[in-house]
Amino acid sequence: MDYAKMLEDYPQIPTVEQVDAEVARIKSVAARNQTSEVYKMCYSTIDLTTLSCNDSERSVSDFVRRAVEFGAHYPDIPNVASICVYPSFVETVGVGLGSSNIAITSVAGGFPASQTFLEVKMLEVAMAAENGADEIDIVINVGEMLERDYDRMANTIEVLRDELGEDVVLKVIIESGALKTPELIYKASMLAMFAGADFVKTSTGKIDVAATPEAAVVMCTAIRDYYAKTGKKVGFKAAGGVRTAEEAAYYYTIVEEILGAEWLTPELFRIGASSLANNLIGAIEGKTVKYF
Repeated sequence: MDYAKMLEDYPQIPTVEQVDAEVARIKSVAARNQTSEVYKMCYSTIDLTTLSCNDSERSVSDFVRRAVEFGAHYPDIPNVASICVYPSFVETVGVGLGSSNIAITSVAGGFPASQTFLEVKMLEVAMAAENGADEIDIVINVGEMLERDYDRMANTIEVLRDELGEDVVLKVIIESGALKTPELIYKASMLAMFAGADFVKTSTGKIDVAATPEAAVVMCTAIRDYYAKTGKKVGFKAAGGVRTAEEAAYYYTIVEEILGAEWLTPELFRIGASSLANNLIGAIEGKTVKYF
């Protein structure tokens, strides 16, 4: 598919000045969402994540058990949307979740750098899904994006989308901190959506610059523009460095202001996080909490 040609239908890429102005505008109103109700909603959007070199079957099982038991300790807070792990732990998560309605997310496809053979990426996403993953998070090839090899980058997403089928949610990480400019962040988001992404996601959390309000504004603008032309709603996921309740409310406000209240559901808005979970619980309860 000629993905580079498709970008010509979306010429209104926000400038740095426009992005900065929008970030400042939204920041000025974000305090209105620093409430228990918004924090509860943000908690329900979390992809509760453990992606450590120290992960083991025991540590992941304990992690899942805490998530499953969460409702017994905090019955007034809706539980997280999913648990996100490496592919080798998908089955472990599935066993621990039992009949829970928490989804299983797996990073796959050469995460976190996407620098491996396409056949390896295909096998990894297929195995993760076969083992029970409901959602797969893949990373674009940032080098191809920086070289503006748009067709190759997007065609890989298309191949992995086809490998998974339509029943598995596909989140595409554009690694916005590496792309840096509004132009590349916008184009990468568009290309991911053209190729079949159900969500576009800011970052892996594995490089120095992760989620930023500036990247979120550009990505949500791309989602809005794509929806205006196609009628297809694509979700937004902020990941990497979102730690405080106030930061979560800020990203909530960005989505609210640019995409509207209809995007403020776990089906269209996610936050990839670990430490954020405790901080949101603490903000809701009004005290320091170390549940996870």
